Amino acid sequence: MELDHISLRLLGCLIEKAMTTPDYYPMTVNALTAAANQKTNRDPVESYTEAEVLDGINALRELGLVRAVRSPGGRSAKYKHALDDMLEIDDEQAALLAVLMLRGEQTSGELRLRTERYDDFSTVEAVEEVLDGLERRDEPLARRLDRRPGEKESRYRHLLGEVGSTTRVEPALPDSAGTTPAPGAVDELGTLRARVEELEARVAALEQAD
Repeated sequence: MELDHISLRLLGCLIEKAMTTPDYYPMTVNALTAAANQKTNRDPVESYTEAEVLDGINALRELGLVRAVRSPGGRSAKYKHALDDMLEIDDEQAALLAVLMLRGEQTSGELRLRTERYDDFSTVEAVEEVLDGLERRDEPLARRLDRRPGEKESRYRHLLGEVGSTTRVEPALPDSAGTTPAPGAVDELGTLRARVEELEARVAALEQAD
């Protein structure tokens, strides 16, 4: 499976909304466009048009990964993902794949924080256990990467398509003397960022509900 960047973004959004805001799921093209262009919990931030989103939906429908549904009296078609049926994955696996599709490579600690609204992973080890299961499949869906210089934790990425288009590179953070950050400093920054982003997302969801 080699999905392009917009297909990955849309599929990730559909999984996210199905698990975090089920009252607003399935989604119209307009709602899915807004979700794809969110400024929180997205990396990189994009600006897709409705026409581009519709093309992406149609491409996913051809692959059997998205289905159209119509409610009685509804004027617009709505869309839902079928990734769980197509790939036979459970909610925990879907949650991790969605966040990887929406945010690129991440550590298991970052993934645990960013999936709090999706599923309840009690520990980082529980996240890694699910990721390892995705990696051990006959056709792997995730991969553990080698640690980068200055980091003490490995990152994970999905294997569903254009990984490079959503891969985040943490900037180097020299101290006031211009020295290299201590090992683990970048990991701690990533965890703090994940916590701030998660809190921002919760605030945005509460504002939307109001």
